[in-house]
Parts: sequence; C-alpha cells; structure tokens
Amino acid sequence: MPRLRQISVAGLLAAVLALCGCRLDMQVQPKQNPLSRSDFFSDQRSERPPVDGTVARGELRADTYFYTGKIGSNPGDYMPFPVTMEVLQRGRERYNIYCAPCHSLVGDGKGFIPSRGFARMPPSYHIERLQKAPLGYFYDVISNGFGAMPDYASQIPPRDRWNIVAYIRALQLSQNATRADVPAGQAVPSEAPKFHGEMGSGATLPVIESETSSPPEEPK
Repeated sequence: MPRLRQISVAGLLAAVLALCGCRLDMQVQPKQNPLSRSDFFSDQRSERPPVDGTVARGELRADTYFYTGKIGSNPGDYMPFPVTMEVLQRGRERYNIYCAPCHSLVGDGKGFIPSRGFARMPPSYHIERLQKAPLGYFYDVISNGFGAMPDYASQIPPRDRWNIVAYIRALQLSQNATRADVPAGQAVPSEAPKFHGEMGSGATLPVIESETSSPPEEPK
C-alpha cells in the first residue's frame, strides 16, 4: 500500500508539471476581431479587400450567357442546353409555382393574383411582341424583374429559370400552333380534358377527371 501511494503521488506530480508546461500562445497571440480597428494599416481597417480577380468557391460564372441570358448587352435566342421532356416537366412545375399565380396556367396574364385588384394586368405571353421576344429576354426578366414584377433570382436557380423559359415557349406553341405543327395522327383540335370539380387557380392545379376516377375492372 505505501508503494502504491508513492506511485500515485509521483503520477500526480508528473501530471501537474506537464500541465504547467502547456503554452497558450495560440490563444493569446495578437489578433484582430472582424471589422475591428487596426493601427497597422493606413486606413485603420482590419478587414482587407480580396485580391483582384478573387472568386468565391462555386461562384465562377465562366458561361456568361447561362447566367445572364445576354450576348453582350442584347438578349440571346437559344437555350444553353438541350430541351428534353425532363426540362419541360421541370419548367412546368417551377412555372406553376412561381409564375402561374400572376400569369395563369396558360400564360394569358389572367392569374389569381391580378384578379384581386392589380391596377395593371400582366401581359399575355401570346401577344405578338412576346411571341417574337428572344429566350434571353424571359430569362433576364425572371432574374431582374420588370415593372411591378419583382426579381426571382434568389428563389429560382439559373438552370430552373431556363427550364421555365423553355416551358413558356411550349405554352406559346400550345396556344398558337397550326395544323402543320401537329404530329401526324393527332386529332385537331384534341379532345378537351374533363376536370373534376373547379378549375385550378394560380395557387392550385386543376384535377383531371381521369386522374380521380378508378381504373376499369378487368374482364373475368
């Protein structure tokens, strides 16, 4: 027992000496708090501007057209990536969320929100001016707003803005197509869908009757 006590005391002394030898240079070294005053620099600001040309990680926007919709100072008229069915489906989904409340599900400007007292109705996408507008114009309006319409840059990522642009073009085609645009074998006009209950508004989608009806029983 006395020997164990001696070993314990020796271990305790060693631990105390080891702790006394710890240095706190990292904790107590000279430093500047963010945005504090500094006498080291002539402008007395501790925060220094980034080096010219510095780009935050993930923010290098080498494809200028993709992020602006413009070629120089003019809107371009092409999609920066191929338009597939997935692109149009995504564009329709985002359009119905962010655009349809004002522009309506078919893009005629008669959405739910303007019906509640807007002094100026949104323009229809089907007027001649907007049918001829380049694709980059729609992207720029979504990004930066126009008139009473706010910008949606913070709500809608760049690729989704292009998806919406592609879907707007599809809406324009759907409302202004000719017989020459209809695939062979497709009825003109196509049979109108039957809706279950009321038509949807910009905030809710219409429900097609076939989506609610139960499938027919298979013959036994």
